[in-house]
Amino acid sequence: MRKTALVFGLFAAVAAWPLAHAAVTTYKANLSGASEVPPVAGGGAGTAQVSVDSATKEISWRVDYSGLSGPLAAAHIHCGADPGANAGVAVPLGTAPNLASPLTGKGALTDAQMADLTSGKCYVNLHTAANKGGEVRGQLAQ
Repeated sequence: MRKTALVFGLFAAVAAWPLAHAAVTTYKANLSGASEVPPVAGGGAGTAQVSVDSATKEISWRVDYSGLSGPLAAAHIHCGADPGANAGVAVPLGTAPNLASPLTGKGALTDAQMADLTSGKCYVNLHTAANKGGEVRGQLAQ
């Protein structure tokens, strides 16, 4: 009986090891037209908060925005670019027409996207019909 208890205890400890070392890290961004590439003049603004679990690579977000030129056409997290550069879409933050503020949701990142996020190479971008390339943007940072 002791051996069985020891084996189950050891198994439980090994199974829980990744959970004990997982960390949830939060990244934030202030969204503005001035951060777009190229910059967009206008009064739109917003904030983004993104949390990611290092063990599961699950990402969750909340994006609040106001003052845009019109309804959102698309909203994404882009990865692979420093500030001042553009990159491809990594995570869609919702689908039109369900893009009212606040945007909330969950998704998953690849290993490469996780590496980009931790090195400051991901940003949130909100797109409108008037500004298809993006109306407000913010680089994600801890």
